[in-house]
Amino acid sequence: MDREKVRTLLQDVARGTVTPEQAMARLRDLPVADLGFARVDLHRALRHGTPEAVFCPGKSPWQVISILERLALEHDNVLATRATDDHLAAIARSGLTHQLYPDARLAVVNPRDVEGVGLVAVVSAGTADLPVAEEAAITAEVMGNRVERIYDCGVAGLHRVLAQLERLHAANVIIVVAGMEGALPSVVGGLVDRPVLAVPTSIGYGASLGGVAALLAMLNSCAPGISVVNIDNGYGAAAQASQINRLAVKA
Repeated sequence: MDREKVRTLLQDVARGTVTPEQAMARLRDLPVADLGFARVDLHRALRHGTPEAVFCPGKSPWQVISILERLALEHDNVLATRATDDHLAAIARSGLTHQLYPDARLAVVNPRDVEGVGLVAVVSAGTADLPVAEEAAITAEVMGNRVERIYDCGVAGLHRVLAQLERLHAANVIIVVAGMEGALPSVVGGLVDRPVLAVPTSIGYGASLGGVAALLAMLNSCAPGISVVNIDNGYGAAAQASQINRLAVKA
């Protein structure tokens, strides 16, 4: 149950259109629903502002659908991340209201348009990084942020980054997604006075070690104001960016 639904329920109780007993019945499963194979956090939207996301790897399509069905009872914009084709096909057949984003390996259940606040810029080094960049961009939009995509700006053509400086300075926070040698966040971090969230991807030749080379490069950046998330973790970067952006809007 998210904050707006709880507020509406309390207002209904105050108006007398819902009895305290009825309200208790609707709240009785908070904060956790035990599905046997999973304990679903129903309280996260109240604490964090967004519902629990379903990380699909390691879960069967049936398990993913079961969790999504429970979350969808009381939440809008429920995310299923790193979804395989089998997971996406199961969601499409489930009867749940949904939007699928195969390129981002992502699904949104009970999608609801949210008026975006502030500005989060998502920058990718190359086209091969787009699945992770799109995971970050769509997640940030679902969390209520205005998002601008700036793609294919790798350091092999530095002029592509420099041409986007005005757009970068307009953002409250910048997510930079890069594989290979992972240099782009350092370049962006040295050009702007905005927080930069660096996302290493697993894209690259053999010595990239599945993204470890990019991760280490980003962790060792000498540019100030850079934070680093895990390899391919577009969702995590978007969640952090959303918190920073909302604080900036309130300031």
